[in-house]
Amino acid sequence: MFQLSLRRRGISNQAVLRAMEEVPREVFVAAGDREHAYRDSALGIACGQTISQPFVVAYMTEQLQPQKHHKVLEIGTGSGYQAAVLSRLCAHVLTIERYRTLADTARARLEKLGYYNVEVMFGDGFDIPPGAGDFDRIIVTAAMEQIPDSLLQRLEPRGILIAPVGPHHGTQTLVRVTRTESGFERKELVDVRFVPALRGIAREL
Repeated sequence: MFQLSLRRRGISNQAVLRAMEEVPREVFVAAGDREHAYRDSALGIACGQTISQPFVVAYMTEQLQPQKHHKVLEIGTGSGYQAAVLSRLCAHVLTIERYRTLADTARARLEKLGYYNVEVMFGDGFDIPPGAGDFDRIIVTAAMEQIPDSLLQRLEPRGILIAPVGPHHGTQTLVRVTRTESGFERKELVDVRFVPALRGIAREL
């Protein structure tokens, strides 16, 4: 039924549908929300953050077009659910979280599930360490008022970035940016609502 509901919403990539089916979403939500884990709605998690609704996770993943050999950067680990889905579809995921509690919990959860190709980093998603290298795909799971050029420059040639862009407290537009030989191609996709992407490391939690 879960996969069928995603198909009805327009998700058609078979690999994405399999990944969504394989990853146990109930493990990534708060204990009190487990009976609602597969409902197509966002749910609250620790530190005032959210786990996105299944359709949005599937849609962003499909638009990202991950391949088995890809190295992927995620900004905004949250519960680790999006990283878990991506781990089924690419070679390596580096996911960065500004809340230490979320980073530590997600790391333990992903290791327990055996998703060993995911690296969870506690840090600032606006300040990617130079040693992390460049990425075939970048996914931002929090709202950016604009996409920093420094982040676009971390894309490999023909790389794709997906991010919700717009005001922090309102509706954003999901944007897909592709790096081409001549620069960057930008396409607006659908309207979404995400928690804000903030600079720096959270002082508490």
